[in-house]
Amino acid sequence: MSDAELLAAHAAGDDQAFATLLRRHYDHLWQVARRTSYSPEDAADALQEALLSAHRTASSFRKDAAVRSWLHTIVVNACLDRIRRNRARPTVPLYLDDGDEPQTERNYITEAETALDVEAALEALPDDQRVAVVAVDIEGYSVREASRRLGVPEGTVKSRCARGRYKLAVLLGDLQGPGNRT
Repeated sequence: MSDAELLAAHAAGDDQAFATLLRRHYDHLWQVARRTSYSPEDAADALQEALLSAHRTASSFRKDAAVRSWLHTIVVNACLDRIRRNRARPTVPLYLDDGDEPQTERNYITEAETALDVEAALEALPDDQRVAVVAVDIEGYSVREASRRLGVPEGTVKSRCARGRYKLAVLLGDLQGPGNRT
C-alpha cells in the first residue's frame, strides 16, 4: 500500500496501518527531530508528541502533499513548540549522563570531535536559522521546498540560511583540519 493509502486505512480504523507507515518513515523523522532539537531528550519528546498528533489528525490529511512531507512538517513544528516551551520554562538536568557508550579503539576520533563541534555550533544558532540550515544543507531540501515546509517565504529561508551559515563559519572558524585543533 502507498503511504496515502495507509494513512486513509488508519483513518478508517485499520489498527496496523499507522504502525506500518511509521516503520517506513521513523528513521527519517527521528533524524529530523534530532537535528532540529537541542538535545536527544527533547527530540524524543517532540517526536512522540508529533506522532501522537499525526495519529489523531490523520483524517485531516488533505492529500495535497506527500505523507512523508506532512509527517516531516508535524515533527518540525513539534520540535519548535518544545523549544519555545523550554525557553519559557528552563530546566536544569539532575546529572550530565548523555547515555552514550564510551568510545574505545575508535579510528575516527577527529571526525567524531568535528561532528560534536558542528552539532554544538548548530545548537548555538537561533531556532529559525538552525531549522532553515538543517532543512536546506543537511536534509537537502531546495529553498522552495524548505519554504513550503517551514511556512515562510523563500527569501526568508535564504536569508536565514545565509545568516546561519555565517554564524557557523565564525563558530567553526578554529577548525583547521585533522591534528590542528586548538
